[in-house]
Amino acid sequence: MKYIAPRWLPGGNLQTIWPALYSRRVFGPHPHYTRERWATPDADFVDVDWLVRAADTPAKTLLVLFHGLEGSSRSHYAEAFADYAQSHDMAFAVPHFRGCSGELNQAPRAYHSGDYEEIDWVLERLRERHAGNIFAVGVSLGGNALLRWAQEKGHDASRVVSAVAAVCSPIDLAAGGWAIGRGFNRLVYTRMFLNTMKPKALQKLAQHPGLFKREALLAARTLYDFDNVFTAPLHGFKSTEDYWARASAKPHLHTIRIPALVVNARNDPFVPAWCLPSQREVGDCVTLWQPAHGGHVGFPQGRIPGHVRTMPDAVGGWLAQHTNNQTFYG
Repeated sequence: MKYIAPRWLPGGNLQTIWPALYSRRVFGPHPHYTRERWATPDADFVDVDWLVRAADTPAKTLLVLFHGLEGSSRSHYAEAFADYAQSHDMAFAVPHFRGCSGELNQAPRAYHSGDYEEIDWVLERLRERHAGNIFAVGVSLGGNALLRWAQEKGHDASRVVSAVAAVCSPIDLAAGGWAIGRGFNRLVYTRMFLNTMKPKALQKLAQHPGLFKREALLAARTLYDFDNVFTAPLHGFKSTEDYWARASAKPHLHTIRIPALVVNARNDPFVPAWCLPSQREVGDCVTLWQPAHGGHVGFPQGRIPGHVRTMPDAVGGWLAQHTNNQTFYG
């Protein structure tokens, strides 16, 4: 991916914050979605938003997007991918991780960076109803979980999707946790995430009394603390360290057996450049794009206020090269 940041928006933090706040609508109006609620095997639900397409004929290709931490179908990157799908006559779906669709889920669980079993259930259901190509994109947390799915699925992944892409994903969760827990990142990004995650966790505690210690959650000041009290124990991990180690996609990239694109800007405030893998570490099925600039899910382009179609166009173009790809990789 050849990306050069505009001169008026220097640095990883500005390239992260500005697009999320100000560049989302430059490419057009907000997309229109219809929502489906799917009942899960554990008596819970997952909400899936489908793009209302302009075309009347069924789409040959389905693009699925798994959002990032506290994201949704209304995140700036989701709307940019929706615009890309619309312009390329694709169906487009955003399955929400539990608790991210605007309504608290019912089960004593939420979601996490290694939630590949949830992704498997969603993708298998989408495969049952769509006969054409399926491309899956995961952004940030959703990208790490999608890569973990591809790793766990192995050769069988090609039966479900033609290719996958992970954008700005914290594939080394310990390195990402270290980065977001320091300095400016802790003051801005950590505070932003905890401002929504803590209230949701307290609602979950009201649903399921005794699920975790309320005092410990209120005392959490970093994502490490939050994961230790909430995310790790609710999803079967012993601790934050255990969660970050077992859920990270980086150590297993060489096991992926379908075409996979991993995009990380080297100035991403959440994902330090020093933790990113080299091509020789990831195997033949994985393509690495590591541009010098772009921030975290930013990649703004154009004159002020800029637009955020550059990344979806590049990722979508790469995925399109793998239409009807049924090759197994050994």
